[in-house]
Amino acid sequence: MGRVLMNKLQELPIPVIAAVNGFALGGGCEVAMACDFIYASENAMFGLPEITLGIIPGFGGTQRLPRLVGESMAKELIFTGKMIPAEEAKNIGLANKVCSQEQLMDEVIKTAKTIASRGKVSLRAAKQAINNGMNVDITTGCHMEIDAFALCFTSPDVKEGASAFLEKRTPDFKGSLKE
Repeated sequence: MGRVLMNKLQELPIPVIAAVNGFALGGGCEVAMACDFIYASENAMFGLPEITLGIIPGFGGTQRLPRLVGESMAKELIFTGKMIPAEEAKNIGLANKVCSQEQLMDEVIKTAKTIASRGKVSLRAAKQAINNGMNVDITTGCHMEIDAFALCFTSPDVKEGASAFLEKRTPDFKGSLKE
């Protein structure tokens, strides 16, 4: 059940930012890893301590963590069950940004607003190309990217983006595939 939920979170067509302010251990860490990226406060701690209970991560942690931090680092974290602070999580590629506890949500909202101002069709296409491309060889992934790139041209957003660029104004993306 947890794995199904994590997959649904990862497959949402919209970008999802995890904001970690405290402990993200076990399932909490797995929820954060199912998001598109992670912002953490300085006091955040990450870990998959299931091994200390005689089990392993069961919501996709053994698959997502190596894709984020590399195989050997993932093995070390999972095999030892140790917790790591936010700055270390950032250094190994688990978290994208670390900020003060007071600034965490402001940073998340600022990034979310930036993302929300981008073309909706292109955001969905980029997320899908990245997610699907991670599971195939580079050549197949590049073919997926070409298909996603072509899909973007079926949206009025591409015309709006080009017009806004030429007119030196902020684009007003509608997010549809048809005019």
